[in-house]
Amino acid sequence: MDNNSKVQAIISDDPVRWRLLELVRSLNLPDCWIGAGFVRNAVWDYLHGRDSSPVSTDVDVIWFDTQRCSPEEDEALEAALRSLDPTVIWSVKNQARMHVQNGDEPYLSTTDAMRYWPETATAVAVRLREEGTCEVAAPLGLDDLFGLIIRPTWRFTTAKKAIYQDRFKSKNWMAIWPLLTLASAPLPHAPYVKAT
Repeated sequence: MDNNSKVQAIISDDPVRWRLLELVRSLNLPDCWIGAGFVRNAVWDYLHGRDSSPVSTDVDVIWFDTQRCSPEEDEALEAALRSLDPTVIWSVKNQARMHVQNGDEPYLSTTDAMRYWPETATAVAVRLREEGTCEVAAPLGLDDLFGLIIRPTWRFTTAKKAIYQDRFKSKNWMAIWPLLTLASAPLPHAPYVKAT
């Protein structure tokens, strides 16, 4: 089984994460995914031989629409999701506007925006297809995620290095998942890899 299929199986076997994906799909947002720790933590738990950790931190809903770029739009979507499940801390961000906050060139899509996230293992997202299967987006690949490697993406080894270092300290990943290792070399600017 390849790593893409493993992500699909891990998420499909997690009834809590699956239900949250169904709630997000009900919004019918364009180019919409749940990413970051939602997927990363589930995979790391699986590789550590554990049941999936509870979804206790924010659930990162990412989408892309150049015509609906206001923060108020995202806030309204967060409120809609809270009404569907108030036990979750929802974070909704239209990636069509996030390049401004992040100091990057405009993103072309949600998956393109993920290439600019801090770590390779974090740059992964999932969504439900209409036929009820799980689709995976991993523009930087899945090797580091399944290799239990924490590696900064190219901008976070130079211009944004301090942000990466602060994230690494605050997240305490090495204590939570002791099989993790730090990358010995940074990831160069990676080519775009299409969602599968």
